[in-house]
Formats: sequence, structure tokens, C-alpha cells
Amino acid sequence: MAEVIQLTQRRPRRAVPQAPDTTAPTTLYFDLASPFTYLVAERIERRVGAAMWRPATLPQPQARDEAVLATAQRRAQALRMPLVWPERFPSRVPTAMRVATYANEHGCCSAFAVAAGRLAFCGGFDLEDPEILAEAAAAAGLDVDGALVAARDPRRDHQIGMAGRSVGHAGGTMLPALEYERRLYCGEPHITAWLSQAAGAVARPGAS
Repeated sequence: MAEVIQLTQRRPRRAVPQAPDTTAPTTLYFDLASPFTYLVAERIERRVGAAMWRPATLPQPQARDEAVLATAQRRAQALRMPLVWPERFPSRVPTAMRVATYANEHGCCSAFAVAAGRLAFCGGFDLEDPEILAEAAAAAGLDVDGALVAARDPRRDHQIGMAGRSVGHAGGTMLPALEYERRLYCGEPHITAWLSQAAGAVARPGAS
């Protein structure tokens, strides 16, 4: 079982291991309904080329907690990223998550997640709207017709739930979660700290 390094969105950031190797196997478990996925997705796509992306949902849906909303706003401001709340937030986005599994099968899950996150949390668009899903799929280079067929296929929900259970079995209670060297980093600030350590390792002369 992976060692869990968990962080609630309200707690101070903890230390993370030094100099992570971003070419090593890394898995990002993500939920497109979460603003914190949007806040990390683009940086993971850009800086962790070896990352595997797994759409996942946890049994307990995200609540509209004002403290969580305020934390997301503060984190977006600190990261200099726009943040707009979709009208349906915090409702689940099952059809978008099914398309994410389809994107995974075609090697462009990260691109789809980034595109979907921008539409939802930069534009405030509803990811359950087929036209918005089609736009995200096209931006990721997916076959739009195939993506919309996948969106209507409830059989894909099983693998999404299985990914969430993998996080839960490892002790994780929030998404996004990043697994690296049998450690699970839960929560956007902790993933951001991990990325900062990776950047520091690259910047140091002689760092591996």
C-alpha cells in the first residue's frame, strides 16, 4: 500500500521529499468537477511528461463548502489563474469523466483534462452540455463523434469508480491525488509543493 501524504485544503503545507524525478512513473488521479484539478492539470501536463492520468471519483461527492470555495479562490489568485464557478458546481460531471476515459485510451487524457478545466473554470461552462464536451474533445484532438458516444456509455463508470477506490484504499480522501514512488500526495497545495521540489532539482547544477 502506498504511503499517504495527505493534505486537507484548509491545513498548512507539509514538507515533501527532495528532488523528485519527473521522468519517473507518476499517476495523477483527477476529477473534472474539482477546481483543484483545474489548478494543477496544466502544470502536470507541461512538466511531468511521464505522468499517467486516471479519471477518478470518490464515493463522497464534493460539497459546496464555503471554506473550500474560498481556498480555491486564494489558490487561483496565488497561482495567477482565473477562476469562474460553473453554474452546476459542485455537481458531478459523469459524461465528461467518461470522455476522459476515452481520451485516455487515445493517449490524450491530459490534453482533454486541461481543455475541459479551462472551459469549466475559466469560462463557467457546463461540462455536461454535449456541445461543450465536443469543444473540449476537439481541442484535445479527439474524434468528436467517438467522444460523444463514450459520454453516453455508463459502462465506463466502473473504471472511474475503480480508480477512486484505488485512492481510497491507499488512504486518500480527496482529489486530485498524485502517486509517485508509492507515496500519495493529496490536494492541490501538496501537489504544487511536489512540483516545486521537482523544479528546484532541475535548477540545481548536477541534479539528477
